[in-house]
Amino acid sequence: MRGAKLAEAARSGNCGEARSAACGAGMDRGPVVMTLPWPPTVNTYWRSVGGRVLISKNGREYRQAVAELAAAEDWPKFGAQRVSVRIEAWMPDKRRRDLDNLLKSLLDSLTHAGVLDDDSQIDWLAIWRAPLIGGMCKVEVRLA
Repeated sequence: MRGAKLAEAARSGNCGEARSAACGAGMDRGPVVMTLPWPPTVNTYWRSVGGRVLISKNGREYRQAVAELAAAEDWPKFGAQRVSVRIEAWMPDKRRRDLDNLLKSLLDSLTHAGVLDDDSQIDWLAIWRAPLIGGMCKVEVRLA
């Protein structure tokens, strides 16, 4: 239920936009810019259950919301190609937050959605805090 709400929130207003200069098979792709809902932090992404470490309910719902956005907006697939990723984090409020806590759930969700085969194919990664509050992440993926 929450995953559908996240996907709907990302589709409305400022969220939910993917653009690509050329997405055809075998063509050089320009950067793809995707606007994603605010991800769960690494502190809430994992849960220990019965001695096993699993993705939390919030983490699974976020991954599903991103997968629904990818399908609805027909995001291009980079396959196993080496990529560069830039992330602009629009904080949901004025609380102090560690940017590095956003990376795991955000990158795993792109893999789960099929945009990347695996996040190990990222050769260059940058993340920065946007100057305004917005509760979203703008992600740019391009061939490395």
